[in-house]
Amino acid sequence: MLDPRKLRLLRELSRRGTIAAVAEAMTFTPSAVSQQLAALEREAGVPLLERTGRTVTLTPAAHLLVRHAEAVLEELERAAAALAATRTGLSGPLRIGAFPTAARTLLPPALVELALRHPALEPMVSEIDPADVSDALRAGELDLALIHEYDFVPQVLDAGVAGEPLFTEPIYLASASPGHRGLADAREEPWIVGKPGTLCHTMTIRACQAEGFEPRVRHRIDDFDAVLALVAASQGVALIPRLAALSPPSGVTLTPLPIRRRTLTAVRKGYGAHPAIRATVTALQAAFRTKSIASK
Repeated sequence: MLDPRKLRLLRELSRRGTIAAVAEAMTFTPSAVSQQLAALEREAGVPLLERTGRTVTLTPAAHLLVRHAEAVLEELERAAAALAATRTGLSGPLRIGAFPTAARTLLPPALVELALRHPALEPMVSEIDPADVSDALRAGELDLALIHEYDFVPQVLDAGVAGEPLFTEPIYLASASPGHRGLADAREEPWIVGKPGTLCHTMTIRACQAEGFEPRVRHRIDDFDAVLALVAASQGVALIPRLAALSPPSGVTLTPLPIRRRTLTAVRKGYGAHPAIRATVTALQAAFRTKSIASK
C-alpha cells in the first residue's frame, strides 16, 4: 500500500523542483527525503524519478501518481476535519498566516472573540506574503491563511489549496492634493508603489496602464502606514486599500476608485470544514463587520 507521507513528499517535489527544497520545507534532511522517495518507488513498482547527477525529474508515472495523491491527501484532510467535529470543544494550536494590514486590523478583535468562545484554542499568527501561502499550507506550517487579490491581479492558488471569499474592499487614490478625481488626474505625479514582485506593485502598474500611462515611480514601500506618511509629506500618490486607510494622516485625500481588493481565507483542500477553521472564519467576519469597511 502506498504511504501518504511519502506521497506528500512526491507532491512537494513536483511543486518545488529539488530534493533540497523539499527537505527544507518539510524539515527533513535531503538524504531522508531521497530514502523515502526510493521507498515509494519500491511500493509503486515503477520508476518515479529520473536521476541525472544531482538533478531529479519526475517520470510520467510520477506525474500520474501526484494527481492521485492530491485526491488522497484532500480526503485525509477531510477525515481529520470530520473527526475534530466529533470532539467536545476546540483546543490546541491553530497556525494562522496573515498579510500585515489584516494582522494589524482584523486579527486582534478576531482573536479576542476566539478567546472568549474557545479559551482552549491556541491561535499562533505569522506574517506571510500571499505568494508564499500555498507552500506554507502544503508543508503544514499553517492551518489557515488570509490572502488577497485585486481586480487587476487575481490570486493563483496551488492545486492542493482552497480559497474562500471573506470580504471585498474598495481601493483609494491617496494624495496630498484634493483635486484628483481619478487615476488619470495623477498621471504626472510621482508614485509610491510596493516592491517589485508583490501583488500591490503589480496592481498599481496595471491600473495605471489601463488608464493609458506608466506611473513615474519615486518610492517603493510595502508598509501602507509608511506609504500614507509619505503621501502626507507630498512625496507622491499611491493606491491604498480601505483596510489600510482606516485612520489616514492629516492632509491625505482618499479618492475612491472602481478597483477592488478581495480578501480570502486559504486552507488545505478538505480541511475547510474543521471546526477550528469555521470558528476562526466566523470571528474574522465579525471583526470585519465591526470595522465597517465593507465595499459599497
